[in-house]
Amino acid sequence: MTCELGRYSEAVPDITGDVIRSGERFTAAVETLSDAQVREPSTLPGWNRGQVITHVARSIDAYLWLLAVARTGVEPGPRTDAAALSRAVQAGAGRPARDLAADVRGRLSRLADEAAAMPAERWNVLVSALAGWSHPAWYTLYRCWRELETHHVDLNVGYGTARWPGTYVTWALDDTLAALGAHGFPVARVEAVDLGRSWNLSPTGPTVTGTGHTLLGWLSGRGSGTGLTVDRPLPEPPKWPLPPAPGWG
Repeated sequence: MTCELGRYSEAVPDITGDVIRSGERFTAAVETLSDAQVREPSTLPGWNRGQVITHVARSIDAYLWLLAVARTGVEPGPRTDAAALSRAVQAGAGRPARDLAADVRGRLSRLADEAAAMPAERWNVLVSALAGWSHPAWYTLYRCWRELETHHVDLNVGYGTARWPGTYVTWALDDTLAALGAHGFPVARVEAVDLGRSWNLSPTGPTVTGTGHTLLGWLSGRGSGTGLTVDRPLPEPPKWPLPPAPGWG
């Protein structure tokens, strides 16, 4: 993945639209839940649905902070660290379903506004993820897209990996497999039969074939790998997502 200014500044309206549509699906699902249902378990161990939803909202806050840094060159206030984020998730998870949905929707509206206000030359400004790795400001939008699509599955409301948009699956497989290849993940080749795409990762390991969403579900910990065709045992994917490869410093 390159970071050519023209390529990604011109693509920002498209990816912003993808993020907003993903968020609309996510918030519409939340709005169908009762207040009791948002207290029920998600598929993430130890987390209920309210915690997942609040995590998404607070993550968008973090992306807004990064975009503000990129646009102005100045931190808009203290950065929320991992411990404070965890406390915020716990504190906000008990709200009514309507309030949880409104929280996410409001943050997404601000994200769209921030993207629209970003000067084209600022999209390549490097910002730092909380984990310490750097990326251009435009990649923040892709991180938000991944957050919404992944955690929509985690809500356990009937939105499985098969419902992921093909555009999302294609981007996320490219991003994930580049990172896994850079980390020596022991898979020789991955083939997404429905996408007409393949990736060579390692000189050793199995060849793995299947639909794009099944492959991404397995790699992201949102699927067991059932339905994939392999010529030897599947390795266990590392914790997902990894920092993007080759990285930006």
